[in-house]
Amino acid sequence: MEIEGRIAVITGGGSGIGAAMARRFAVEGAKKVIIVDLDGDAAHYVASDIDGGAFTLDVTDEQATIDVLTQVEREHGRIDILCLNAGIPTDGSVDASNEDWQRTWDVNVMAHVYATRHTLPGMLARGEGYIVTTASAAGLLTNVGAAPYSVTKHAAVALAEWLSVTYGSRGIGVSCLCPMFVDTPMLDAFAGHTDEMRGWVESLAIDVDDVAEAVVEAIRSESFLILPHPIVLDYFQRKALDYDRWIRGMQDLSDRLTTP
Repeated sequence: MEIEGRIAVITGGGSGIGAAMARRFAVEGAKKVIIVDLDGDAAHYVASDIDGGAFTLDVTDEQATIDVLTQVEREHGRIDILCLNAGIPTDGSVDASNEDWQRTWDVNVMAHVYATRHTLPGMLARGEGYIVTTASAAGLLTNVGAAPYSVTKHAAVALAEWLSVTYGSRGIGVSCLCPMFVDTPMLDAFAGHTDEMRGWVESLAIDVDDVAEAVVEAIRSESFLILPHPIVLDYFQRKALDYDRWIRGMQDLSDRLTTP
């Protein structure tokens, strides 16, 4: 799918990867890019840069999500590209609070369900549409020290895969974005408590514009996995070839990076 002339909605578009995607979509000639974010001021700031639209939204509120998407469809006729980009990092083990687990699940997974549930029927009726899910390399591998994040990002990947399998032959393109570390405000959440882990994270961090470029190319070629860090594919293949060896390696990494 070409982005030119399309109506796009980006959740979590007020900063970071979402804002970079919004600006790049505008450069690509999108007819309108609608920015959705919990931080309404940030959403309007990005929208003002690209002559886009903006809404304040808690993506975990299904009815509020329906209201926003319905208004977009009413004003612009359709939603061609739905970017499910809102997400939160949550560290901790299985002993993270129930509230942390639930909030992470609601933002990183159920918000995708809510938005897709509303937007998909219109796409199917037209015989075309595109969904981009921002997951994480943690959804293919895992994230040391962050159980809620890792588990919910695995679920986000699974949902995107299911949507592609189920609706790909009916004109619905699906891509799943799985970066490692990106230079956004979220980066500090994964920097850990040791100098070695912080150095490792920062050495792998890439710019948001590089991620946006990868997203545009994936939409154009209709590629499922978007891997701005090529090394993720190498890790993913190693995991598939010898799961036990991969886990042992991750155990060593976890011990090294999280032990002061």
